[in-house]
Amino acid sequence: MVKKILKEPHYIFESSWEVCNKVGGIYTVLSTRAKTLQDKLTDKVFFIGPDFWEGKANPLFKESKTLLGKWRKSAAEYDGVTFRIGRWQIPGEPIAILVDFKPFFAERNNIFGWAWENFGVDSLHSYGDYDESLMFSWAAGKVVESYYRFFGLTKEDNVVFQAHEWQTCLAALYVKANVPEVATLFTTHATTIGRSIAGNGRPLYDYLDAYNGDQMAAELNVEAKHSVEKKAAWNVDCFSTVSDITGKECAELLDKKADAILLNGFENEFVPQPAAKFTAARKEARASLLKVANTLMGTELDDDTLIISTGGRYEYQNKGVNVYIDALNRLRWDSRLKKNVLAFVMVPAWMKEAREDLKAALKSKKAQQGAIGDPRITHVLNEQGEDKVLGQMNWLDMHNRPEDKVKVIFVPCYLDGKDGIFNKHYYDLLIGNDLTVFPSYYEPWGYTPTESVAFHVPCITTDLAGFGLWANSLKGGVSEIEDGVKTIHRSDYNFDEVCDTIRDTIIKFSEFSEKEVASARKNAEKVAEKALWKHFITYYYGAYDFALSKRDERMK
Repeated sequence: MVKKILKEPHYIFESSWEVCNKVGGIYTVLSTRAKTLQDKLTDKVFFIGPDFWEGKANPLFKESKTLLGKWRKSAAEYDGVTFRIGRWQIPGEPIAILVDFKPFFAERNNIFGWAWENFGVDSLHSYGDYDESLMFSWAAGKVVESYYRFFGLTKEDNVVFQAHEWQTCLAALYVKANVPEVATLFTTHATTIGRSIAGNGRPLYDYLDAYNGDQMAAELNVEAKHSVEKKAAWNVDCFSTVSDITGKECAELLDKKADAILLNGFENEFVPQPAAKFTAARKEARASLLKVANTLMGTELDDDTLIISTGGRYEYQNKGVNVYIDALNRLRWDSRLKKNVLAFVMVPAWMKEAREDLKAALKSKKAQQGAIGDPRITHVLNEQGEDKVLGQMNWLDMHNRPEDKVKVIFVPCYLDGKDGIFNKHYYDLLIGNDLTVFPSYYEPWGYTPTESVAFHVPCITTDLAGFGLWANSLKGGVSEIEDGVKTIHRSDYNFDEVCDTIRDTIIKFSEFSEKEVASARKNAEKVAEKALWKHFITYYYGAYDFALSKRDERMK
């Protein structure tokens, strides 16, 4: 059988709000995949992001005054778009282009008018981040057009442009209209409507086929975002999303079936190698987690403590933070639990500063006597009395008392190595966990469980997360904690069942022998290996082929 020859791109442009801007999962998608693309198309891969750091040092971006300097000057002079060029400080160090989009605000009405006249994008009810995002998106589209014209590229150069999330949809539409030789792709990582329905506490999945996307957009006041997203989905050469579960969402809420499913991979260069270095990193992480906890609570928890955590964006319901805390409360009353459990909530909130009393105690050489202030939180929050995590813990009377076998600590900051308490990056602490819990309600893919198994930490997730469904597909059934991933069935109405299953799984894991723990950790590592970009990149090349073929059809 003759293998089909795919149309492959010679140039790839990608635009996202999260290029050199660490916000969430899309940053991980792009930054971990970049090296795989860069290795094949050296310096023919360009990531376009917003320039928030003009005049200030961006630790993720190393500017070059000479790289593509003639084009940069020409773009500013003739195309009216200014940007900085440099290297994204990630594996592969691809070229990054950070755009100054602020000047386009003066043309906002004309730009919105163009989007309406050419594609029917309704910006009438826009507000907040919509305007900012679309001005960046417009500028990103002009960057692609400028490069294409300056270097005299043609259809035979097989140029593709990929837009990520609604924030860059206008760029895809701009390129489609002004540089039709470029094949366009749009990837939604989560639909505006789906996220809004779930975030507002409405049942999404049981009623998915009954919702009308346009009607819900008006009801939830996200009409403009939904409009540009839907028009991009219908007009690009290849519309894609990241999992089958979100594919169903797109078909129902955007009335457009995805042309491709682009599963999110990972890159194991982030994981310490060889084994001795990994072991040392894990030991250091556990020591750090225990030191902060014992200092904060005035306890003497030792290395035999079962350390677990959850993390991600502070989407209290969508990410299942509420489920996690409720499950921990049920766990602390269960007589079957024989081990001490130290549970962390590593979710960035509206953080004000690191706690000075805790910082001082961590530096002190005196033995800590009793808890320091509130023994449940490491940093000071703005409007701390309104915080949902602490509010739920108050409601459940969870105060980390000495007699509690389960103690919960809220770490409400970005773990970027300079938070003032741990002063470590998230990965440098993740590796020290025994188990992680990500009981998501709305999770198109789920990078947090992917990261967990990459660091050999077994995790609990749900089948409402793309990753959880994928883990089940590997098993050919329901994945269990022995397999490295426990996938819990979750629906709109089984909150109690999910909480009980998390509790029971933690107890089960706590009773594992050393050999059983080692086996679960090894299986987690095996799952992670199957999710490496060297495997998943094929989905992207399939999407490139689809887009380029579609371009050829419309260019006839």
